[in-house]
Amino acid sequence: MRASTTDADERPLVELAVVAPTPSTSSPSPSPARGLAPPGFSRAVRCNARFSGSASIADGAGPSYPGNAISTTKYTAASFLPKSLFEQFRRVANCFFLVVACVSFSPLAPYRAVSVLLPLVVVVSAAMAKEAVEDWRRKQQDIQVNNRNVEVFDGAQSFHETEWKKLRVGDIVKVKKDEFFPADLLLLSSCHDNGICYVETMNLDGETNLKRKQSLDATVGLSEEHSLHSFKAFIQCEDPNEKLYSFLGTLYYSEQQYPLSPQQILLRGSKLRNTNFIYGAVIFTGHETKVMQNATEPPSKRSSVERRMDKIVYLLFAILLFIASFGSIYFGIKTKAELNAGSYAWYLRPDQSSIFFDPNRASFAAFCHFLTSLMLYVCLVPISLYISIEMVKVLQSTFINQDRHMYCEESDKPARARTSNLNEDLGQVHTVLSDKTGTLTCNSMEFIKCSIAGVAYGDSLTELEISYGGIEEASGYNVHKDSTESKKSVKGFNFTDGRLMNGEWAKECSRDAIEMFFRVLAVCHTTIPVTKKKSIEISYEAESPDEGALVTAAREFGFEFFHRTQTAISVHEYDPVLGRKVDRTYKVLNILEFSSARKRMSVILKTEEGRLFLFCKGADSVILERLSKDNEKPCLTNTKRHIEEYSEAGLRTLALAYRELAEEEYATWNKEYSSAKNSIHTNHDAAVEKASEDIEKDLVLLGATAVEDRLQKGVPDCIHKLAQAGIKIWILTGDKLETAVNIGYSCNLLRKEMETFFVTLDNSGSNTPEGCSQEGSRMAPYEQIDRKLQDARRQSSLKGTSTPFALIIDGSALTYALTGSLKDSFLDLAVDCASVLCCRMSPKQKALITRLVKTKTNKTTLAIGDGANDVGMLQEADIGVGISGAEGMQAVMASDFAIAQFHFLERLLLVHGHWCYRRIAAMHPNYFAPKKVKAINQ
Repeated sequence: MRASTTDADERPLVELAVVAPTPSTSSPSPSPARGLAPPGFSRAVRCNARFSGSASIADGAGPSYPGNAISTTKYTAASFLPKSLFEQFRRVANCFFLVVACVSFSPLAPYRAVSVLLPLVVVVSAAMAKEAVEDWRRKQQDIQVNNRNVEVFDGAQSFHETEWKKLRVGDIVKVKKDEFFPADLLLLSSCHDNGICYVETMNLDGETNLKRKQSLDATVGLSEEHSLHSFKAFIQCEDPNEKLYSFLGTLYYSEQQYPLSPQQILLRGSKLRNTNFIYGAVIFTGHETKVMQNATEPPSKRSSVERRMDKIVYLLFAILLFIASFGSIYFGIKTKAELNAGSYAWYLRPDQSSIFFDPNRASFAAFCHFLTSLMLYVCLVPISLYISIEMVKVLQSTFINQDRHMYCEESDKPARARTSNLNEDLGQVHTVLSDKTGTLTCNSMEFIKCSIAGVAYGDSLTELEISYGGIEEASGYNVHKDSTESKKSVKGFNFTDGRLMNGEWAKECSRDAIEMFFRVLAVCHTTIPVTKKKSIEISYEAESPDEGALVTAAREFGFEFFHRTQTAISVHEYDPVLGRKVDRTYKVLNILEFSSARKRMSVILKTEEGRLFLFCKGADSVILERLSKDNEKPCLTNTKRHIEEYSEAGLRTLALAYRELAEEEYATWNKEYSSAKNSIHTNHDAAVEKASEDIEKDLVLLGATAVEDRLQKGVPDCIHKLAQAGIKIWILTGDKLETAVNIGYSCNLLRKEMETFFVTLDNSGSNTPEGCSQEGSRMAPYEQIDRKLQDARRQSSLKGTSTPFALIIDGSALTYALTGSLKDSFLDLAVDCASVLCCRMSPKQKALITRLVKTKTNKTTLAIGDGANDVGMLQEADIGVGISGAEGMQAVMASDFAIAQFHFLERLLLVHGHWCYRRIAAMHPNYFAPKKVKAINQ
C-alpha cells in the first residue's frame, strides 16, 4: 500500500516541469523525461487528486481545464442579439427598410415614422423569435445531457452520483452497462479479470459493431472500490484534437511509465456494452473531448427562392432609385427656374419658401425631394412578404413533422424538419447523393448461403436475384426447400437447404468437414451470449453484424454457443453418432483479433481431449494465400468459384480454415507471441503481427460463408420513382466495387438497359517499372484515368440521349479524377449519366464530391446519410437529410431534415417538396412565376 505517499505519490519531475516549465535548456530537443513536454503533448493530468485535500485540480494537473458542460447552441444570452440581428440584416430588404425607417424620423417624411418602423420591427422580431425557439430546443437538449448522472469517486472508498457537467479532469468515474461515457476516459479496469470491455461507437463513427478495449496490465487490478483509495497516477498526453482513432500518451504509476494507445481510451458519446462496469480516469472534458472537437458549426444555408428574392429586391430597389432620381432631378430643375420673377406659381412664393423649396439652393432641395420620394415609394418593396413567407415556412415544417406517412413504427421516430429555411428547395432537387450501408441497406446481416468442402449449400434468393425476377431451378432444390418451409423466422438467418438442416448434414459424404465448419462458426468469435429474463432463448451481442449472423447460423445448424468466460467457450454440439446434442467446453488459449489490416481473426483452443486447434476466418484473399499445399485441388477450385458467385450476387463472403497444432510448436510460438504482446517499444504492433503470421499458416480450407446486408423496405421503388422524376442519384460507399455494383442492381440504381462505364485503376497501371522516374510513376495513373474518361465521353456522345448511362468509379481512380483538368472531364461525364456509383470512398472524398457537384452544376443537391462519416457530405450539400436509424445521431444532428428510413425520401421530395415550392412561389406571383420542377405533376 502507498497511502502514506498521497501527496508525493506519482508526481514525477516531469509533472513539475509541465506545471512550471524551466527556462531554457541546452538540449535542442528536450524529452518529457528531461523536464519539457514536446510540442502538442502538454496535457498533464493528475488522477484521483480532486478530493485529496492537498491540491486543486489546477494545481495538480497544470493549467485549469474547462468543465464538462457542453453547448451546441448557435447563440448565447450575450451573443443572441448581435448575431441574430446580423442574420436578419443579411437580407437586402431588411437593410433597405432600416435605412428608410431612419430617414423617416426627419422632417422630410411624408408620414409618421412608426408606419415604416413598426412593420420592420414585426418582421425582424418574428424571425428572431423563430431562431430563439429553435435554439432554445437545442439548449434543452444540452441541459438534458449535462444533467445526466455518473458515479464519481470521492476519495473515501466510495462513489457518489453527480451530474456530468460537474466532472473535472483527473476524476475517477464508474460507468455501468448500457451507459454513455460522460467524457474521454482512460480505461483503468473493468468487471472482467483481464480488463477488457466492449464499446458501441455508433454515435461517433456510425458503426454498430462493438469495439473491444483493453486496460493496461498495471491497472487491471483496480477492480474494487477500496483499491482506488490509494491509486495516484500522472498522465502526460497529447493536446485535445479531433482524431478519433489515435491517441498518444504516457501513464506514470508505481514509479514506472507505461505507453498509452487508443486501446485504453473511451470516448465521450460511446456506450458501454457487454460489460457490467468499468473504472476510468477523466482525461478530456467538455468541448475538449474528441467528439466535440469534431463538431463544426453548421453552415448557414439559404434556399434558392430566398436568394432569388434578394435579386428581385435589388431590381426593385434599382427601379425605385430610378423613379426617385428622375423625379428629384426634374424637381430641382423646376425649382431653380423659379428664380426668375414671374416664372413661378404665385402660391409657392419662393421669396418666402423654406430650404426644401428654395430656388437658391435647388440642388439641396432636389436631394431632399429624393429622400422624400424614397419614403413615398417604399411600398414598391413589400416588407410584409417576408413575414408571410416565414409564417408559411413554419407551417410547412409542422406539416412535415406531423406527416403520419413518414412515421416509422419500428423505431418510433417521425420525420423532423430541423430548419424551416429550406422547405421549398425540396421541390427543386436535381441530384441526390446517398450513402449505402445503413442508408439503403439495413446493416443487419443474414446468413444465406455457404460452401463446404467444395459443395454449395443454400437455396434462398438474394435481393439481386429477386430484382431480376429470379426463378428457382427445379429439381433437387425444391425438395430441399420444402423440408424447411415451415421453419420459423430467425433474425440473422435466412438459409434454406434440407441437406444441412435438422441434423441432415450427418448424412453427407463430407460429414467431418461439415462438422468442423460448424464448430469454427460456433467458437471462432468474440461474441457474448445474452439470455433475457424469463426467457430460455439466447441472443448474441457481437462486435459486428456479420459475426452475429455467423454465430446464429451455427446455432441453427445444431452448434449452439451458450456460455463464455475469459478462458473457455461452451457449446451445445449435435453429435451425429449419438444423434443428440452434447455439451463441450473449449479452453481458449489465444485470440488473434481481427483488424482492417489483418482482415482475419483466429482463435487457438484446447479440446476436452487435449488436442490443440487454430480456427481462422477472414477475407478469402488473405485465407487462401495461407493454405497448406496439401489442400484438395477440386475443393479449392470449387470454393473459389462459389466465392466469386456469391460476390457477384452482392453477398459478403468469408473463408474458414483450421489447423491442428503440436504441443511443442505451440509452446515455442506462445513464448514468442507473449514476448511481442508485452513489449512496449515502438515496433510493438509489427512484432505482434509477425508472431501471428508465424502460426497462421499451413491452414486446411473448410469452405466459405455468404451473408447478405438486405435493403431497407421500399428502397428500389423509391429510387425508381426518383429516377422517373428526373432526379439524378449518386451512391457514395466504402464497399468494394463488386459488392457495390450488385447492390446498385438490386436497388434499381443500375438497370439492364443502361450502358455502364467503369473507371478504375488497372493493376498494371499502378505498378512502376524499374528505372522509371517518380514523375513518370505519378503520371501513369493520371493518364490512365484521363484515357478512360475520354473513351466514356466519346461513347456517350455517339449513342446520344436515347440510351441511359451509368458511371462506376472507385476511390483510387477518384483521387486522380478530382485533380487538375480531370475534374471537369469527370463532372461532364457524370452529369450526363442517370446514375453514378462511387466505391471505396473516404468521408473526405464524399464531401469533396458533394461540393464539386453543387458548385459546378449550380443545381440543388441533396445528401442523405446515417453515420458520422456522412456529416461532411450533409453539410456540403444544399440540403442534408439524416437517417435517424440504428447508426446513431451524428448525421441527424448535422442535417436539415431527419427521416427514419430511406423510402420516406420519396414523399419528402415529391409531395412536401412539390407543395412547399408551389405555395411559396404562389405568394409572390408579381415577381416571378413558379418554376416547373421535374415530376412535381407526376
